[in-house]
Amino acid sequence: MPFQKIQPEKLSRSVVRQIELLILRGILRPGERLPSERDLAEKMGVSRPSLREAVGELQARGLLTSRAGAGIFVSDIIGSAFSPALVALFGSHEEAVFDCIAFRRDLEGLAAERAASHGSESDLKLIATLMEKMEAAHGKRDPSEEAELDAAFHFAIIEASHNVIMLHMMRAMYDLLRQGVFYNRQIMFRQKSTRGLLLEQHRAINAALQARDGAAARAAVADHLTFVETALADQVKAERNEVIARQRLEHEQGR
Repeated sequence: MPFQKIQPEKLSRSVVRQIELLILRGILRPGERLPSERDLAEKMGVSRPSLREAVGELQARGLLTSRAGAGIFVSDIIGSAFSPALVALFGSHEEAVFDCIAFRRDLEGLAAERAASHGSESDLKLIATLMEKMEAAHGKRDPSEEAELDAAFHFAIIEASHNVIMLHMMRAMYDLLRQGVFYNRQIMFRQKSTRGLLLEQHRAINAALQARDGAAARAAVADHLTFVETALADQVKAERNEVIARQRLEHEQGR
């Protein structure tokens, strides 16, 4: 017969499985510091030797890393999704910018549609809270806070889709966006009229999600990212025109 006696699971193995799931689900994020050994053992209800054994296994597998005098941290496994050479290549070729937007339009549209049906009430409350913070930041002259909240708003939608593969793929993408590899998001917020239009687009996305209308949410995301694509294309064209205009001016002044 294929049946075997059930063996009780070691406490350290239960700890490993819990921390694995927290990392997999994006709750523990790359670079995040774990509580002290004593506090974590108390929170999880295990002995410190069992916790040490679990942490040692997770470190050996590259999920956790130790920093002398600082503690135990979640490894930056997301940042390694793209090699430094590929990141440099992305940043040096214009077509990567527009491929990035196309990729986001497809994936984030799907995420929004899923979030409308799979997102919990807490997920939707978080999205609404970020929308309220964007509204508040909109009145400030410095656009940096609004730009950061924009990224947080979009990522909250991805988290609300409850698909861990999509979550980690898009986290890697957003890491590059924050580094300005594809484009600087703050550029989109410099002009007051553009900031107003972007805010309206985020309101439409939020309204569709709160109504749990998946089709409308997906369409609102597509409209928003199409606007971003057009605005960036106009910006690229304007910059090229300025280079040409400067050359003409310098040539005329030198005659």
